[in-house]
Amino acid sequence: MKILLAIDGSECSLRAVESLIAHVKWFRDKPQLHLLFVHLPVPFGLAEEHIGREALDSYYREEGEQALTVARARLDVAQLPYAAHLHVGQPAETIVQRAAELNCELICMGTHGRGAMANALVGSVVSKVLHLSPIPVLLAK
Repeated sequence: MKILLAIDGSECSLRAVESLIAHVKWFRDKPQLHLLFVHLPVPFGLAEEHIGREALDSYYREEGEQALTVARARLDVAQLPYAAHLHVGQPAETIVQRAAELNCELICMGTHGRGAMANALVGSVVSKVLHLSPIPVLLAK
């Protein structure tokens, strides 16, 4: 089974990692995991004008790698292999699109993101993923 594990670095998304690790026995074989971080795009014209495309790409990469650090470590300890993916875009649409492109059969993610502002926004990300996804979505609180 192929599973897309969407991570934003929040405690809730890390609980999704822990839940998946704890329930890996549900699957006959170890699942093929795709660990995904989606960064909201910085308004491109403004960013490129002030800091340049290379600096912006570096920022996206560094933020994504930092958000995946703990999830990677936990999956490594559990001896669950994964492929990591970093993307920039609208989170819900990107999660569903990547799941389709990777032929995933399940999306796993947390119900809330980072900080008070993110919680308001991420709740809508979860709602959008549930609405857009043609495959099952497993949510961790």
